[in-house]
Amino acid sequence: MGSNRNFDISRGFLLYLRGMDKKAQLIEYIKKHSFQRSDTPSFRLSSGNLSNFYFNLKKTTYAPLGQYLIGNLVFEKLKELGLRPRAIGGLSMGADPIATATAYTSHLRNDPVEAMVIRKEPKGHGTMSQIEGNVKEGDEVIIIDDVVTTGESTIKAMEVARKAGLNIIAVIILLDRGEFEGRQNIERLGYPVHSILTIKDFE
Repeated sequence: MGSNRNFDISRGFLLYLRGMDKKAQLIEYIKKHSFQRSDTPSFRLSSGNLSNFYFNLKKTTYAPLGQYLIGNLVFEKLKELGLRPRAIGGLSMGADPIATATAYTSHLRNDPVEAMVIRKEPKGHGTMSQIEGNVKEGDEVIIIDDVVTTGESTIKAMEVARKAGLNIIAVIILLDRGEFEGRQNIERLGYPVHSILTIKDFE
């Protein structure tokens, strides 16, 4: 009985989403599955800072509907900005589902963009590579991240990409928290930064 009720609620939620555009659908999905808010700064972030709100976007980025929406929204952002990268990716594992969703969508649109993965540390065997994917020195790439707070993980991915000789043409953030100067820290390195969503979408 309980499982049937949960199914009915989920089906009703999906029907509710269908009347919205993709961005609005993604916002509502994140609100339901990946967002928590508190009246006091009670959520400790990976940076060590405390915040009134918390996003666990992996509950969205690894979900089937989340993959569909994110892949389309990021691909459409590339078209809107006139960007034609060889590949898109960022620091594992937050960036991984965004990269693969975008690559899959690009194939369906007959305008392929490769997905790449940037390991936190070089692998300890074989080529000892820190970057996986069909990219080589000189390729134009976009660095992505799921959530940006201080920008630390995004900047680490950028450093690895530059060390490998990749040409970073932009940074795309799925969700800019708007705290602790994360976006500004990335922009200070001289790269354009674009976001799909910001904290204002959840106020």
